[in-house]
Amino acid sequence: MISKATIDQVYETARLEEVIGDFVQLKKSGANYKGLSPFTDERSPSFMVSPVKQIWKDFSSGKGGNVVAFLMEHEHFTYPEAIKYLAKKYTIEIEETEQTSEQKVQADERESMYLVSEFAQKYFSNILWESELGKAIGLSYFKERGFTDETIKKFALGYCLDHWDAFTNEALDKGYQLKYLESTGLSIVKENLENPANSKKFDRFKGRVMFPIQSMSGRVLGFGGRILTNDKKAAKYLNSPESDIYHKSKVLYGIFHAKQAIAKEDNCYLVEGYTDVIQFHQRGIENVVASSGTALTAEQIRLVNRLTKNITVLFDGDAAGLRASLRGIDLILEQGMNVKVCSFPEGEDPDSFAKNNSLDEVNAYLKTNAKDFIQFKASLLMKEAANDPIKRADTVRDIVNSISKIPDRIQKEIYIQECAQIMNISEGVLFNTLAQIGKKDIADASKKAKDNQKAFEVVRNEAVTQKVDVQFELERKIIEILLLYGNTSQRFEDLILKENDKGELALEPEFLEAKVYEKIFLDLQDDEIELSNDNFKRIYKTLVQELNENENFTVQTFIASLEQDMVSEISSILMEEEKYILHDWASKDIYPKSKDQGISQLASETILTLRCFLIKRRINTLQNETQDVEKDNREILEEIINYIQLNKLLNQKLNRVLS
Repeated sequence: MISKATIDQVYETARLEEVIGDFVQLKKSGANYKGLSPFTDERSPSFMVSPVKQIWKDFSSGKGGNVVAFLMEHEHFTYPEAIKYLAKKYTIEIEETEQTSEQKVQADERESMYLVSEFAQKYFSNILWESELGKAIGLSYFKERGFTDETIKKFALGYCLDHWDAFTNEALDKGYQLKYLESTGLSIVKENLENPANSKKFDRFKGRVMFPIQSMSGRVLGFGGRILTNDKKAAKYLNSPESDIYHKSKVLYGIFHAKQAIAKEDNCYLVEGYTDVIQFHQRGIENVVASSGTALTAEQIRLVNRLTKNITVLFDGDAAGLRASLRGIDLILEQGMNVKVCSFPEGEDPDSFAKNNSLDEVNAYLKTNAKDFIQFKASLLMKEAANDPIKRADTVRDIVNSISKIPDRIQKEIYIQECAQIMNISEGVLFNTLAQIGKKDIADASKKAKDNQKAFEVVRNEAVTQKVDVQFELERKIIEILLLYGNTSQRFEDLILKENDKGELALEPEFLEAKVYEKIFLDLQDDEIELSNDNFKRIYKTLVQELNENENFTVQTFIASLEQDMVSEISSILMEEEKYILHDWASKDIYPKSKDQGISQLASETILTLRCFLIKRRINTLQNETQDVEKDNREILEEIINYIQLNKLLNQKLNRVLS
C-alpha cells in the first residue's frame, strides 16, 4: 500500500497540463489548454485541460477527471501504477510494502505480463553489460553500429544468451509464472501431453540482441530481437507475438523517447527500423519513430497525430521501400495530416546517413531534400511511366486518388493546382477526375450503408426533438455551484411568505449573510427536497460534509479523495462550460457573462427554479387525482390553488411571465 502522505504529495506536486502535455499537444486557450482528443479520431480539438481546477474533459468521448484519471484512461494504469508514474516523474520518494506471493497471484493478467516484460528488459540489459558473452557478442555488435554507452542505456538495449532456456529458467527461479512468460511470447512451451512435467521450454529470442518496445508512457510492451549469425533459416528480426499488452499495429518504436521532441518541433520523422531511430537520437534528432518493419497503420498514425500534424517519411532508395512508403502516405493523408517525403542517396539509409554525417549536415540534407508528397510521387511515378502515355495516365490517376484522401477541401484544390503544373495537364481534367473518384466513394459508402440496413425496416424520416430533463440539469447546476463557490460567503435575499396589509399572501425579502453551501443546504432541507439523481445525491452528501468540516476546502484536494467514477462525474460538471471556449465566442464579439459576477443570485435562482419545477410537477399530480368525479375533490382543488398562487409568486420573483 502507498501511504496517504505520499499520495497527497503526488497530487500537490503534479501539474495536470505538464503530465497530459507528454501525451497530447496542447495549445493555450484563455485560462485553459485545448487539444485533439487522445481517445477518439478527430480533427477539431474537443479536449480541454483546466490548470486552475486541475481537471480535464474530453467532449468527444465524454471522459474526464484529474491527473490520475487521465493516466488510468490513457495508459490503462491501475490507481497505484498512476501514482507511481507521477512520483517517478516528479522525483517523489514512494514507499510501499513488499508484495506477498499471494498478492502477486491476485494481480491481474495484464499487470503480470507487464511485470514479466519489465523483468525481461532488465535481465537482457544485465546480460549485455555484466556477462562475458554479453559483452563479447551483444555489446560488441552495438559498438560496431556506432552506439555509445549512453545511447545503449537510454534505449535499454540488451542481449539474450545463445542458450536454449537461460532466460526462462532465470525468470522461473525469480518466481515469475510460466503462463505469463508464454503469453508475452518471451518463452515457447512445447507441451508433452503424456507427461506434462517433461514439457520443453525455450527462449524465443535465443542468441539475439534485444530492442525493448515501449508504450508512450515508457512501459515495456514487447521486444524486437536481431540475430547475429548467418543462419538463413532464422528470421533476421523477430518481434514479440501479439498479446494482451502488445499490439504491433498500435505501437511505434521510439515514441516514448520522441514524444516531447515531436510536440516541440511540430514534426515527426518516420523511419523503418530500430537502429534508424537510435542513430538519429544519438546524432541529436529526437523527433523520430519507427513502424518496426510492419506496414503503417491508422492507429500508429493517430499516435503521432496527438502530438503534431506534420510527418516526414524517411527511407532508403530501394524500390520495395518506396512502394511501401507510397501506401503509407495515402493512409497519413486520410488522417488529415501534412506529409513530406525524403529519400537518402543510393546505398544509404537513415541509420548510416546519421552515423556518417554531422548534426548540421543531416539537418541541412533533410531540409533541402524533404519534398511535398505530390512532388515526390509525381517524380517517382513519372520515371516509371517514361514515354508510355497509358502509364502516364495511370500515374496522374494515382496521384489524384491520393489527393482525394485529403479531408480538407482547400488543401485538395491547392494540391490539384500543383499537380497540374508538375504533370503539365489542365486543372479541369484533374478536378473532373477528382469528382469522379468522389462520386465513386460516395456510391460505395452508400451501398455499404444500404447493405448494413437490410435487416432493418425503412421508416419515414421524422424530426426528433430530445426532451430536456429539467430536474437533472438543475441538480447538476446545484453541484456545480457547490464545487465552485460552496465555501464563499455571500449576502442572500431570502423570501418569506407573509400576508400584506390587504390580507394577500406575498413574498417579502429578508437579507442574511451565509456561505453558499449553508444557504443551499438549508433551502433544500426547508422544502424537504432530495436530489433524485443517484450520482448527484452521492456527490451532494459527500460535498456538503466536506465543506462543513474543512474550512480550507479546494476542488483539487476534494477530488483527490474520491473514487474515480465520482471524479469523472465532477469533471464533467465543472468542465461543461469550457466546451463553449472551443467555439471562441470572443472572436465573434460575443462575451458571455461570468458566473462569479453574481454568485448569490445564481444560487438563489437555481433553487427557486427547482422549487417551481417541483411545484408544477406536484400540481400536475394533484390534477390527475381530480379525474375521479365520484370523489370529493374540494381539498385537492384547494391545495392546487395554493400551489398555483405560490408558483405565481416565485415566478414573479424570477421575472418570468406565466401563461
